[in-house]
Amino acid sequence: MGRTLGPNGERATPASALTLTPREVAAVRAGHHDAALVWHEDSDFTTAVTAGVRDAFRPLGIRVVAQTSAGFDPAKQKSDIETAMARRPDVMLTLPVDPVLTASAYRQAAREGTRIVLLSNVPRGMRPGRDYVGVVTDDLFDMGRRAADAIAAAAGDGGEVGYFFRDADSFVANQRDRAFLKTMTTTYPGIDVDVTQGIADPNTAQAQASGAIVRAPDLDAVYVTFSEPVGDGVLAALRAASNTRTKIVSLDLDEPLALDMARRGQTFALIADRAYDLGRAMATSAAYGLLGKPAPPFVVVPALTITRSNLVEGYRESLHRDPPASVLEALRG
Repeated sequence: MGRTLGPNGERATPASALTLTPREVAAVRAGHHDAALVWHEDSDFTTAVTAGVRDAFRPLGIRVVAQTSAGFDPAKQKSDIETAMARRPDVMLTLPVDPVLTASAYRQAAREGTRIVLLSNVPRGMRPGRDYVGVVTDDLFDMGRRAADAIAAAAGDGGEVGYFFRDADSFVANQRDRAFLKTMTTTYPGIDVDVTQGIADPNTAQAQASGAIVRAPDLDAVYVTFSEPVGDGVLAALRAASNTRTKIVSLDLDEPLALDMARRGQTFALIADRAYDLGRAMATSAAYGLLGKPAPPFVVVPALTITRSNLVEGYRESLHRDPPASVLEALRG
């Protein structure tokens, strides 16, 4: 029905296809390379990606000399790139906050010889093999499809649902959102998407969602473009409206929503990536760049659907750790 394509229409390569021979590992290790991790935010997701990167870097002898978080602020990320480049890293692993506003800083880093591996978003005007090694991301269409399946289970045939999408240029969120809508249209025509609300600023998601929630108090379920901070804001908006009816299906694993799920609240399902595996794939792609080995331009990691029944296993598969103590305690309740 659909598939995930790269930013330039590239076919996806599974992360399992990325391999290094013992000789290649030894060659990277002999280079004593330095790396910078320039992230978009601090979250459970970023922590897990970083853990995957660092674990994969260890046998390669790659040292992390800079790690930053932009808090979804493009201006700060541009500054973070400049700060990281002062350490003269051989490789930079990063998720660009804004593909337009940060592009000049990334292009400058590439001109200075740093090999760049991108997580999900691609700065405008940059090309694989020339400006960056490759992109690693989720199987985006599969995530949107899984979200539609979960919404259908939450709402039932004839149900009414809301659609809270990312109202900005975001390669990941835009593809996932479109995949959700396409699946709803083709697979679940009996379920009405009655309310559509764009989320332009993730940090003000509660305020943006509140009006739609108040206008449509009888929605059976809502699709949320990503969990932190948007899903958290939507849950807060539902609580502020004293709405205990509407279920949430959100993308990405997030502690507040996981805790709500464990407490049998309104979070029905979370569609998660395997964040730790994303980090490992990025690290291996970086090694390709350091070796001058042709790298797949677009690499994907599979997704999973998490409900209360597999919440513990979902944490382990996605974030490579057990759930927080608060979630475990709620599951026992």
